[in-house]
Amino acid sequence: MNWVFLILGGLCEIGFTTCLGKAKDAQGNAQWLWYGAFVVFLFASMGLLIKATQTLPLGTAYAVWTGIGAVGTVLMGIIFFKEPADFWRIFFIFTLIASIVGLKAVSSH
Repeated sequence: MNWVFLILGGLCEIGFTTCLGKAKDAQGNAQWLWYGAFVVFLFASMGLLIKATQTLPLGTAYAVWTGIGAVGTVLMGIIFFKEPADFWRIFFIFTLIASIVGLKAVSSH
């Protein structure tokens, strides 16, 4: 179950970084709503990470959490913020994914 908390925490990390990008492009009340959503996702992400590390090794949990956030944030940037999607960015996203899967596999033993 703590792996589910960890994955949800990583997804919330994607949420708070996306809110930062949206807030940067917004003005007035919309900007403050994006910052408010940032705070909600931030607290949710940290809370889920704390819950997950109660039984998962801290180093593995943190690496997986940041990896999910990093991969998701790069993909959100490419999809929604028109960031470049060249070969090397995609290549290194896949190496991050492989590392996350590898950490999960070795911590299951």
